[in-house]
Amino acid sequence: MTYCLGIKVKEGLVAIADTRITAGTNTTVKKKMYITQKDDYSLFIMTSGLRSVRDKAVHYFEELLNDGIVYNKLYKAVNAFGEQIKRVAEEDRASLERAGLKFNLNTIVGGQLKDDKDHKLFLLYSEGNWVELDEGSPYVIIGNSGQGKAILNRVLNEESTMKQALKAGFLSFDSTRVSNNDVEFPIDVVLYKKDSFQIVEHRYEKKDLEKVSELWAEKLKQALDDIPEDWMDKSFDKIPQ
Repeated sequence: MTYCLGIKVKEGLVAIADTRITAGTNTTVKKKMYITQKDDYSLFIMTSGLRSVRDKAVHYFEELLNDGIVYNKLYKAVNAFGEQIKRVAEEDRASLERAGLKFNLNTIVGGQLKDDKDHKLFLLYSEGNWVELDEGSPYVIIGNSGQGKAILNRVLNEESTMKQALKAGFLSFDSTRVSNNDVEFPIDVVLYKKDSFQIVEHRYEKKDLEKVSELWAEKLKQALDDIPEDWMDKSFDKIPQ
């Protein structure tokens, strides 16, 4: 399974991707983040789904860029990557289904290209169609999303800073990690500040963030203890003495 998170706030974009690949009983570490940038051109791609489909689609997309194709708006690059997913589907879907595998690749694409007035974040589906995240939906998760949404829903909005977004994003990942053995460190973090046309990337190992994870667990326990208990009396008073 996978955990990939993209967050869009007014200040910029924050993205987090785990690196665990599970195949049967075997686990390996592989990057799930692809970045390409040059003057007035910055984008990142994160994927969840079959690794073979992901690698093939990314290679096809890289070929387009290497052939000199330049996209001036991010949605055009998203369309192009979607076309590569459909190309892989035409080539591999039948053989994958014969082997009992479902063709599957969900993708988060973020960044800003030359003629984009703003930084953008897109969710691209296996069928090649997409939706753009707007002010009403500041984040998107692909992969294992169940445990990580609660904190994001409670604390994130378009006015959040990038630092707040990264803190919330890590805690969302950590909530997912402690509940699932198929999501794990290391994690790759990407930051993009609006109009900078410069993506920065950093990898965190488990030892780098263990203290943050422990502090969060302590804060949660303390918060639980701090919640008033008088509202429970009507229930507990019914227990026979």
